[in-house]
Amino acid sequence: MFKKTLSLALVASFSHLFAAETDAAKHFAKEKIVPNNITILDKKSPDFLLGKQTHINMKFVPQDAPDMYFKAGVRIQGTLESKQTDYNDPNKADTSTQDAYLRRVRLEIGAGFGKHTSFTMDIRNDKSNYGIENTEGQFSVGDAYLKIKKPFGNAPVNFKLYRAKIDVSRTETVKSAYVIDYDRPYVADAAAQYISLNRRGANLQMYGNWHEKVHYQVAFGSASSPEKILDAAGSKTADATLDDQSFFYGGKLRLSPFDGWEETRRTETYFGIGKHFSVGAAYWIVPTVKGTVENGGVSAPFDLNRRLVNLELSAHYHGAFIQAEYFKFYDAVKVWDPLKNGGNIETGTSSGWYVTGEYVFADFYYVAPFFRYESWNRFEEADGYDLTSAVAGVNWYLRGNSTKVGFNYQRDDFGKNTGDRKVDYFRLTSQWFF
Repeated sequence: MFKKTLSLALVASFSHLFAAETDAAKHFAKEKIVPNNITILDKKSPDFLLGKQTHINMKFVPQDAPDMYFKAGVRIQGTLESKQTDYNDPNKADTSTQDAYLRRVRLEIGAGFGKHTSFTMDIRNDKSNYGIENTEGQFSVGDAYLKIKKPFGNAPVNFKLYRAKIDVSRTETVKSAYVIDYDRPYVADAAAQYISLNRRGANLQMYGNWHEKVHYQVAFGSASSPEKILDAAGSKTADATLDDQSFFYGGKLRLSPFDGWEETRRTETYFGIGKHFSVGAAYWIVPTVKGTVENGGVSAPFDLNRRLVNLELSAHYHGAFIQAEYFKFYDAVKVWDPLKNGGNIETGTSSGWYVTGEYVFADFYYVAPFFRYESWNRFEEADGYDLTSAVAGVNWYLRGNSTKVGFNYQRDDFGKNTGDRKVDYFRLTSQWFF
């Protein structure tokens, strides 16, 4: 009798314990409590010599709020450079310099506040130790934007607020960790300053895509300063005073018309995977930029209506990649310095283009030769304002973009009024990020 009573008591105890465990499991499932989760590797990445590529930034997901996250990571690009400058003017001495500098140094962080909102920013000190002066540079804020993702359900509508890139150029929009050559084309860099400061002055933008076939972005916000806009000779304002400046506004439309060739992400490095074809056009405008520039006691007013047209084409098929862009600048300034132009500020048009390509040998340790050619007429209403640049090199993706090294040669030819010189660069580059 005693044994039977003891057995019944034990069975009852285990039943209560099992029921309690079941209730606890249901509670945790209901509350969506998940184990602590930290990730960094890109599971879709190929296996490179040093392993799979990492995502940009390590991601931490809290145990009690799985829809939230925190990201943190670093990016560093180093360059060893030999530069030879040959002046066409026999009265100027040719120069030769060697330099080692950090092309980009960045600390990146991000935070997810829920299913629809997140924040991304970075702190940077680019071109640290640059030049024979060994300039240290200064830390500044790059991206700093709040993203609101699909607030209206499946409608192709998203928002970014504050410091986010406007799409003035494909290569300028692609993250610098994903570009083939760390130094982008001159004409694209000019576009990055022409409308909005560093193409990410404080702005509000709406963007999205329809089945990856149609991508769009529209935005308005703070325009760039004249002090950041180079004239046709490549010089900044002598001394500018702004009296009136409007917001910029505009947008970009991109199409992937062929089934199976949709552009699903903005990058220049595909590592021989997949295929895409995309074309796009953008129009950006700053309706009003009024002020005065002064130098040596001579001042001149300016009243600009800056406009930028950008056309882009990109495609890749497994290891082969091609990208080309065209730019047209309206109300480009010939010479900012009134002393050099009869006390006046003359404006006109400027246009340029570039094409770049790469081939990745996925079966040969992801070695990838590449090229780029650029032609830019910085002031079409006068002669001698041309610039051409040619680059050839090779990258070795040791761990995708997470770890790569490269070598390239660049030849720049500046016209009579843009420097009147030829410049040869030899560069050894490297990149690390996680």
